[in-house]
Amino acid sequence: MLPGASEYGIDLSIDDAAVATLLDVGPEDVAGPSELTFARNVFVPLTTACRYTCTYCTYFDPPGRASLLSLEEVREICQRGADAGCTEALFTFGDDPDDRYTEIHDQLAEWGHDSIHTYLREACEVALEEGLLPHANPGDQTREQMAEVAAVNASMGVMLESTAAVDAHAGPRRKEPAQRLRTIRNAGELDVAFTTGILVGIGETWRDRAESLLAIAEMHDRYDHVQEVIVQPVVENERWSDGSPALETMRRVTAMARVALPEDVSVQVPPNLAPARDLIDCGVDDLGGVSPITDDHINPDYEWPALRELEEIAETAGLPLHERLPVYERFLPADLRPTDFDGVPAEGADDGDREWISPTIRSALAADDAAGDRYRGVLRDGTPG
Repeated sequence: MLPGASEYGIDLSIDDAAVATLLDVGPEDVAGPSELTFARNVFVPLTTACRYTCTYCTYFDPPGRASLLSLEEVREICQRGADAGCTEALFTFGDDPDDRYTEIHDQLAEWGHDSIHTYLREACEVALEEGLLPHANPGDQTREQMAEVAAVNASMGVMLESTAAVDAHAGPRRKEPAQRLRTIRNAGELDVAFTTGILVGIGETWRDRAESLLAIAEMHDRYDHVQEVIVQPVVENERWSDGSPALETMRRVTAMARVALPEDVSVQVPPNLAPARDLIDCGVDDLGGVSPITDDHINPDYEWPALRELEEIAETAGLPLHERLPVYERFLPADLRPTDFDGVPAEGADDGDREWISPTIRSALAADDAAGDRYRGVLRDGTPG
């Protein structure tokens, strides 16, 4: 049983034999992908406040310095993104920022909100109005908090990071792996197409890495809702000087991810943080969301690659590169999926038993306007231009 699992109602145990098998996996045990994909997005850092103080993170600002984007600022960012041909608005903020930051709580109250989650819903509605599909990554969420915003998101996400209790998460309010798993479970129960991942190099062991990947695989096996798993190395920054994982470490753990996960779950590496060219043959098939106009606000020292750099990565690997939406095609109903879709539809997507795409998002995808044309253009072709 994972640490703290019972407190959060997580009935998950990892089989020792499965761990041992995964620990024997290396790059030579996987095949490379048939294509590479990426999403074109804008990064919308709704607030830099966070209740946690992880020692590797430069995203959070201390109380008194953290800010909250206004809806006017959100709208301006999204307008620029739509003008640049983006399809995704990536919303990020720290976990329960209004819980620790009095000024954030007071600002939200002044704007008529009793939590960051109701404000996030309004911000996502602005993104949709401006022609972008929201993908919110708001950290840990209760089922009620996620339900508040799920209908206005094409997909959502949270990094599991690790099932281990590592010192990098230490502090008066440390991250609880079981709480992250509860968020992943909530997404499955609410039929939310979901992104998660592991963080490599924060003090976890090889067994921890294997257990983390198997925990994600188990959650997906129950709910069929994980669309991609990010294998992300910790990187040097002003708060982290304990080094980044070596290339061979990244190659091995990426191969482990590919073996642990079913074929319909993409393995992603962020090309501004990881040596993507050297990881494609380890099973990577997605290069994540890349923005042509905004910084990576979580890792501001590491610029997004230009589209030409992504094309060069694909060319080096001898693979085609295709743009995708923030929600993967397998979660779309049959009438919205491309006619050449050859994957496995998500459970219930075709018979309507599960509503992976809310009526709001379905309307956006089918709209007879410039945004709808842009979304459908990506679905039909996906060739970056």
